[in-house]
Amino acid sequence: MRSRFAAFKRSDAAWLLRTWHPSTRPDGLDLGDNPRWRGLQIVDVAGGGADADSGVVEFRATYLQDGGELGILHERSRFVREDGRWYYVDGDLVG
Repeated sequence: MRSRFAAFKRSDAAWLLRTWHPSTRPDGLDLGDNPRWRGLQIVDVAGGGADADSGVVEFRATYLQDGGELGILHERSRFVREDGRWYYVDGDLVG
């Protein structure tokens, strides 16, 4: 989760696509209108332990909108582990 947030912050579409599960990964990712991501708060984690094949991460990510207003993305993201690597599957917005 933290590496994906850092990739969004850097507008690193290649990393985001590499860490996205093939079953839900888009063909491409345009980050041209990517906001200025500021911070990440992990709210809750379910599963995802050393022997787990799946997990859920609830997070809040803050960003600056055009005009300087602070925005918050609050999501519960699902991840799966395959061949020792974690992949983002999808997420549901909270709130």
